[in-house]
Amino acid sequence: MLCQRDEQRGGAARLLPEAPGAGKVQNIAPGVQNVDPGMQNTHPGVCKILTLDVFADSTVLRERSRIRPELVPDRSTSVQPTSRVLSSSLGALLLFQECIKPVKVEKQAGKAAAKIRIEADGSYFQIDQDGGAQKLEKAKITLNDCLACSGCITSAESVLITQQSHEELCKVLAGNKAAAPNEQKLVVVSVSPQSRASLAAKCKMGVLETAKKLTTFLKSLGVHYVFDTTFSRNFSLLESQREFVRRFRRQTEDRKALPMLASACPGWICYAEKTHGSFIIPYISTTKSPQQVMGSLVKGYFAEQQHLTPDQIYHVTVMPCYDKKLEASRPDFFNQQYQTRDVDCVITTGEVLKLLEQEGVSLSDVDPGPLDTMLSSAAEELSTHPGGGSGGYLEHIYRHAAKELFGIHVDAIEYKPLKNKDFQEVTLQRDGEVLLQFALAYGFRNIQNLVQKLKRGKSPYHYVEVMACPSGCLNGGGQIKLEGGSKDELQHVERLYESPKAEIPEENQAVAELYEHWLGGRDSEKAVGTLHTEYHPVEKANTSFNIKW
Repeated sequence: MLCQRDEQRGGAARLLPEAPGAGKVQNIAPGVQNVDPGMQNTHPGVCKILTLDVFADSTVLRERSRIRPELVPDRSTSVQPTSRVLSSSLGALLLFQECIKPVKVEKQAGKAAAKIRIEADGSYFQIDQDGGAQKLEKAKITLNDCLACSGCITSAESVLITQQSHEELCKVLAGNKAAAPNEQKLVVVSVSPQSRASLAAKCKMGVLETAKKLTTFLKSLGVHYVFDTTFSRNFSLLESQREFVRRFRRQTEDRKALPMLASACPGWICYAEKTHGSFIIPYISTTKSPQQVMGSLVKGYFAEQQHLTPDQIYHVTVMPCYDKKLEASRPDFFNQQYQTRDVDCVITTGEVLKLLEQEGVSLSDVDPGPLDTMLSSAAEELSTHPGGGSGGYLEHIYRHAAKELFGIHVDAIEYKPLKNKDFQEVTLQRDGEVLLQFALAYGFRNIQNLVQKLKRGKSPYHYVEVMACPSGCLNGGGQIKLEGGSKDELQHVERLYESPKAEIPEENQAVAELYEHWLGGRDSEKAVGTLHTEYHPVEKANTSFNIKW
């Protein structure tokens, strides 16, 4: 039988009867597809999903979406994708980019091939010889299945995610209210500044007003605390700064110490592990992303302050990116002792909007509430980090390295655009000598070029801020798409994102307090274990149609 997914986003996989010619590979050319220039700033990954409706005597292919143009080498031309179907005694989940999950199917001897009826709502019914109809079951694909597969780059949009959705959050909140007091969990939501800016743009409000009203709304649903991941990003920036300096100083004895590649983007990490594995992993920064640092703080420090164990807290994050759901599901971020994840559930900015619509609430009509802080010494106001909508990693590391390594204080940073606005360079020179050369590479076209330069030994960079989404995190696939021109709306979101007061991580007293009193110092074993992680090459499936990038 064939197990295939046929819905554009978050749909279910269906079990279909085995087609004739079992065990053979059928090549299906869906025809030439024109690349839509208007899709250039969309979230990278699988956009075009080819549905294969397999009947007893035919195979029908349906097209449900469009190809991501940033994955097309030459956007000015049409491309002709080819999909392959493997019919065998095992089923397979088919996506455009070779996402495969085996499904065991019990075969009954003597049974003739059944007919399939497709209802108007897309449901499949198997019609037996007696005319009886049986609705075909759904096969669920877990996040761990996705992480174990080597068939795609960023598959979060294309996988049925059963425990990472606003529906799951609603179930948990409802169950929490019905539970006995001693069995209830403390529900914490951590909101990313990119998501907050997107919501503010949608609701035509400022980011501070949006933050206060969102806090009220979430608490009305049963959430107990609402935090801002700008706080945890302080740790990510500081650890990235120090890690770069250490790598720079050991580059003579370690050929893979530089360039250091950013690690905050899970789409990029997924691609690196699955496509380039052991070659690329040594270059990637070991510093956790702000989401996962927040997970460590909430299930660690905050749990201790509340006199709770980590499993007594249900931690939700609001993120601009679907791949953050995959990141939260990594085994590296699972507490074996308490059998709980650092981040239990990730919902996107768009899913917050769905929550509001589901409750019949307009965020602009909600009363503002006070902002929560993890420490009493933390400022009860919003702040941001300069350096762009993806966290400002390049600028913070650049300034820190210039001062720490060469005693140079950097004021303004001048970017030099290369082939496109998503690939830019920054260079520090003294007396004509290049001391530091940094770059930012957004979108998979630029990432692929970067990796190829590395493989040829032609990369001149010491550090690269790598992000999977064109234009960075503010343009993540989970953000709210507004009416009007995409360029204008993105610029509006950028202005909102940059509107809070800029802060310097080294000057944040609450961060310094946690380093000293909870982590036991900046270079302590606990600090390293809490703020750093590791990566794992994913072995390629032994198939004849692995996709090469």
